[in-house]
Amino acid sequence: MDKEAAGTSRESLDLAFHMSNILDTGLDCHTLSVLIALCDLGVNPEALAALVKEFRREPSSSVMLTLPSSVP
Repeated sequence: MDKEAAGTSRESLDLAFHMSNILDTGLDCHTLSVLIALCDLGVNPEALAALVKEFRREPSSSVMLTLPSSVP
């Protein structure tokens, strides 16, 4: 990535983080950047939002991802 693209990317992340803070999402900059990257890769943003909400609802020690029964 060239210097200009890196600067633009950082500015975009800073703006998204600022909006996140205004909306009081509680997301840190690193988590927000991971979520944005997943969206850029085509992951459904509504599904990500539901997942974040679910993780926040569960105590951290008992959060478990369950796989469908067809997955070994």
